Amino acid sequence: MPGILTFALHHEGEINKNSLGAVSEAALLSNALGAECHAVVVGNDIADDVAASLGTYGATKVFRIKAPEGLAQPVVDAMAHLFEANGYDYALFGGGLIGFEVGAGLVARIDAGVTMEVTAVSIVDGRLEARRPIFGDSLISRSRFKDRGIVIARLNAFEVAERGSGPAEVVDVEITLSPHTQRARMVRRGEQRGADVDIEDADVIVAGGRGLGSAAGFELCEALATALGGAVAATRAVVDAGWYPYGAQIGQTGKTVAPKLYLAAGISGAIQHKVGMQSSENIVAINKDPNAPIFEFSDLGVVGDLAAILPKLTAAVQARKGIQRQEAQT
Repeated sequence: MPGILTFALHHEGEINKNSLGAVSEAALLSNALGAECHAVVVGNDIADDVAASLGTYGATKVFRIKAPEGLAQPVVDAMAHLFEANGYDYALFGGGLIGFEVGAGLVARIDAGVTMEVTAVSIVDGRLEARRPIFGDSLISRSRFKDRGIVIARLNAFEVAERGSGPAEVVDVEITLSPHTQRARMVRRGEQRGADVDIEDADVIVAGGRGLGSAAGFELCEALATALGGAVAATRAVVDAGWYPYGAQIGQTGKTVAPKLYLAAGISGAIQHKVGMQSSENIVAINKDPNAPIFEFSDLGVVGDLAAILPKLTAAVQARKGIQRQEAQT
């Protein structure tokens, strides 16, 4: 029997990473409920193999809806139709702006309960339980649903795992779009600022804060990130100041990341920023203030002048890579 419905965002033939995580998690939960995980893809030219590939991650059936891609409202129309037709208990969304928009719209449409910014889910006494951090991540809130429930996760909350045994069944479904849905159209894809900033999949991140002094200070971070083969990120304070693009913001109102190395340059370590990067494998902090809160949860802390330390660190990394290339050639 159907139990959990998910939405898979796609672009140019690739399924979004957070959507794959949601499908993987929904498949695990559905198995515990003795139910099935189904997924929805929306677009005008979705290839069979792209839709069916969700079976690898645990979806047993994928509903393909022909409607404008990348807009939230057609997805709300599609999922509301499927909820009424198939009697799902829950919907699960991966993190991201469109997931929040679709989830909120679906809640209103089908009169369901909702929990947002979820970091973990499980089945307790035969019902889905969602957990989310509250009060600056100092406590965990647990919620269950009396009837239908909508769960919207934080970015990167769910692990991408291959839980299926093969391609999913692909079912084409025709729906009638709401009049207001048909008034929207895609003008440009991407965030208004920083659409070219990709930090969510980076193994190495060099993040800058107000301690850099100005927008020009980010040149130091960019040089180090290039040497390390990583990406550059920023705190909300510097994004609000216009020093760096919004797409690179990490924290409670930005993105959540979990790289192998997170190097924080001139970041004080406020709780709002911590919640977006605390799952990093290794955290290195550089700050001139020895009492900066970030040192409390860093694996390595360096007290000193960024303007002197970052260039030397960049040069050391470049020199080390040069030695490694020479050894490889010999």
